[in-house]
Order: sequence, then C-alpha cells, then structure tokens
Amino acid sequence: MELIDLAKSICLIAQNAGEAIMEIYNKEDDFKIESKSDESPLTIADKTANAIICKGLENLDMIYPIISEENKQMAYEERAQWTRCWMVDPLDGTKEFIKRNGDFTVNIALIENHEVILGVVYLPVEDRCYYAVKGEGAFEIQKNDTDIQLHAKAFNKEDEGLKIVCSRSHLSQETQDYMAKFNKPETVSRGSSLKFIIIAENKAHLYPRIAPTMEWDTAAAHIILQEAGGSVLEFESGQPLRYNKENLLNPYFIAEGNSVN
Repeated sequence: MELIDLAKSICLIAQNAGEAIMEIYNKEDDFKIESKSDESPLTIADKTANAIICKGLENLDMIYPIISEENKQMAYEERAQWTRCWMVDPLDGTKEFIKRNGDFTVNIALIENHEVILGVVYLPVEDRCYYAVKGEGAFEIQKNDTDIQLHAKAFNKEDEGLKIVCSRSHLSQETQDYMAKFNKPETVSRGSSLKFIIIAENKAHLYPRIAPTMEWDTAAAHIILQEAGGSVLEFESGQPLRYNKENLLNPYFIAEGNSVN
C-alpha cells in the first residue's frame, strides 16, 4: 500500500474515534475523569478512542507496533528494534475536552527510524481531517474529494505583529519571556495539536514550546506542518524532533511556518 493511500485509511480510523469521542462529549454529563501518575486527566473518551484506533491499526494490511499515550509502554530494548511504529494520542487536549471548548484532536502518526513519515490530525468538533506524507505535501480533506493543500506563511522573525501560538492550558514563564523578544507579537491561544495546524494553515507564524510534551503530542502534527513548508526544531540544537527515543519526553522546541531568517 502506498503511504498516501495508507494516510486516507488512517483518516477513517481517526474519524471513527472522533465520532465516539463526540458521542461522549455531547451526551455524557460524567466523563469519568481519572488522574494518571503524572496528574494529567484521563476520561472515558480517551479510553474509548484508544480502543477504536488500536483495533483499526491492527486490522490494516500493514501491521506495525503501536505506541499510544493510553497503552503500557514497551521497554526501549524492544522498541529500539522497531523500524516502523505507530505513534498515537487518541484524545489530545483532554483538559480542553473536559472544559468543552472544542480544542481537542485525534493524532495518529507513522514513525520510521525516528522520523515521522505520515501523520493524521482529526478535529472532531468541526469534523475536519488533516494528513501529510513525507515528500507528498500536507492536506485538509474536503467532502468533494478535492483536498486542499496547506502552505505555511513565509515571514521574517523581525516582522511586526507576528502571530505566536501558545497553549490554552500550559503557558510557562519561559515561553512568555521568549515571546517578549518579538516586535509587538499577537498571541493566539489554542489547545492540542491545533497549535501546529493553524501555522500550517497560514493563520499563525510561530509556536514556542518551552514546557514538557510527549512524542504522541507532536508527531502527527509535526509532519503536517513540515510538509506545509514549516519546521519543528529542538529549542537548543535546532535539529528536528526525533521519535521512538529511549525517553518519550520531547525536548523543548519551536514550531514555525516558512521562516526566511
């Protein structure tokens, strides 16, 4: 199966998970919220979506191991042997889901030798699905089967009024200090992987993340932004984020559109 065809199959899996999430979102008063070991919230929607995605991936013709936020993680000694694996966040933005503000997504990515080669991000509230394959571009699916290609905005970091994306729920002092270096920047607050997507959609310029994230938080949206002409680079080294590392915690990073300097 060509990766572009595989991406379309992954979009359907993400949409199925999103439909289940929305059924819970719209009908349930009690999301059955639990606290994980890191004190982050877990809901019945996270669990339901994860089960749908894992089953869907396991039923594909191309079978790869799955790293999901909601699965028990395999030892690195085993993961290090994997050439390809799935990276899944079944409900990215659980805090936004609980707040009922709509800023949550379903994220599914395919990793090959520590690099993302395919990514799908689905926004359940708006029924919008984005996908990208390495070297093939980034797209938003349209109902008429004519998908729209995404192109990140070209900009100069010295420009006045750059739109800098920040988290709805995680805005560190370090991030605020970084933003202060720009010329009259405009803050854009979004949750989940939508922070990458609005840059890929040419609606913002930069997303500095000087706070913790995990690989499943960024992988799918990483390649969508990259294939739209942007980048996701480590804050210190300037190198692209790597995946299926021994430690699944991301380093701090900067996601940006088509920066010309």
